[in-house]
Amino acid sequence: MIDLLPRNIIRFLALLLVQVLIFNNIEIGGYINPYIYILFIILLPFETPAWITLMLAFLLGLLVDVFSETLGMHTTATVFMAFLRPYILSYFAPRDGYESGSYPRVFYYGLPWFIKYASIMVLSHHLFLFYVEMFKFQDFFTTLLRVILSTLFSSALIIISQYFVFRK
Repeated sequence: MIDLLPRNIIRFLALLLVQVLIFNNIEIGGYINPYIYILFIILLPFETPAWITLMLAFLLGLLVDVFSETLGMHTTATVFMAFLRPYILSYFAPRDGYESGSYPRVFYYGLPWFIKYASIMVLSHHLFLFYVEMFKFQDFFTTLLRVILSTLFSSALIIISQYFVFRK
């Protein structure tokens, strides 16, 4: 676990910088906002204790909020996603459980498993984030469309990253 620390620190910083410098400046048609920084929480090792996952999610969300000036919206959405992570992982767990030393990646569990896992994680984050951002149900369906389109776009980027950046 200690040998993974430098790799996870680099991943944390890289995803934070990519989000803040590139993806925060992308808005497609007013409906699609890609959030790639949540990939850090998605890719944490299975053995990561829940309390560490929650603390890392809090720190990551807080830093995105500081750079985005969004007053805690990313923090709450990222912590919510991290809170759901163990339940989502247990729901999609293989019959014999996850292999020791494996990670939640396409390489270990295949594309169908990763698509389901990552998409639900991204959807939970985006639902929470966009509805907290609106904080009213007046534009419920417009916000829902924004959630769906942003989830599809962010999930596609995350899945593509599995083949080009995070191969193993």
